[in-house]
Amino acid sequence: QVQLVESGGGLVQAGGSLRLSCAASGLTFDVPAVAWFRQAPGKEREFVALIKWWSGSGSSTYYADSVKGRFTISRDNAKNTVYLQMNSLKPDDTAVYYCARAPSLSGSASDYNKETQYDYWGQGTQVTVSS
Repeated sequence: QVQLVESGGGLVQAGGSLRLSCAASGLTFDVPAVAWFRQAPGKEREFVALIKWWSGSGSSTYYADSVKGRFTISRDNAKNTVYLQMNSLKPDDTAVYYCARAPSLSGSASDYNKETQYDYWGQGTQVTVSS
């Protein structure tokens, strides 16, 4: 069964930290990129972060302005897992967080928020930040 599975969500106070994990099952992250998106109640799903890599150990990361400097995306090849480290959390970060795999990437960084770039999505993990 091909799937992405997110975990690590929960309830945290403002200023706290969480680390989300996105594990691949039945497929690999041997693709150009993996991203995190989030969807808050009553809002559209939005891009959060993306990690792009190429042969060897090179990689690049991209972040939404709202999380830049607070969130860090990374991956563990051996575990076929991508992480999202979230620090200095704010109530506005409350959302369901999804990971998604991009079999190819087109355009520039401003295009990475387009959901058509992604073929597999996880079921989401809830993050709630209390004030």
